Amino acid sequence: MPADTVLLLPGMMCDERLWQPQIAALAQRTVVPDTTRDDNFAAMAARILASAPPQFALAGLSMGGILAFELWRQAPERITHMALLDTNPHPEQPARRALRVDEIAAVLAGGLREMAIESMKPAYLAAANRDDEALLTRILDMALELGADVFERQSVALRDRPDSVPTLATIGCPVHIICGLEDTLCPVAYHETMANHIADARLSVLANCGHLSTLEQPDAVNDLLTALFAR
Repeated sequence: MPADTVLLLPGMMCDERLWQPQIAALAQRTVVPDTTRDDNFAAMAARILASAPPQFALAGLSMGGILAFELWRQAPERITHMALLDTNPHPEQPARRALRVDEIAAVLAGGLREMAIESMKPAYLAAANRDDEALLTRILDMALELGADVFERQSVALRDRPDSVPTLATIGCPVHIICGLEDTLCPVAYHETMANHIADARLSVLANCGHLSTLEQPDAVNDLLTALFAR
């Protein structure tokens, strides 16, 4: 049955601007929930479910995809379709957990702008998109407007997230998995794992695309989401 409402779940330090091309293109009612107020995914999901319609579709990018797994664990009967974009079903690795502590301290000491600028070109974007000033400005603006406290809460949530690999086999709705070929944060192999474990899953790997597929390849993402939510 086609979806009526789609919840668009942003990545870390992102807001509705991450989904602007999809909000404009999708026929369904779209809602971008607030993912800035909690420091764990269980609370984040419970907050969203309290105000969500009885049934809805999901699209989550990066942290938003990790949140989508938690929403499925809490309320699978309410989710009609799921799109997982540039995300990671695995728990945090020990080395990355330790690095989070240093990142949080640096940001709380006033280093958010510097961290965002240093990381976003090489880590977030495909080579062809790293000099796109409009795209870079949008990414930086989202991070700076959300601020250091949100960075801390979302970092803690990601650091302490559960392993979602066991959840994959329980997902029973139609799923489309989308990733950028040049995504170094959540590489193609993660998405192949998801596609291999979810029964009704399709996988699309987008060329000239890094971690932010909704903005780097919006037309391709719009077409894939439109087809998924019509199923």
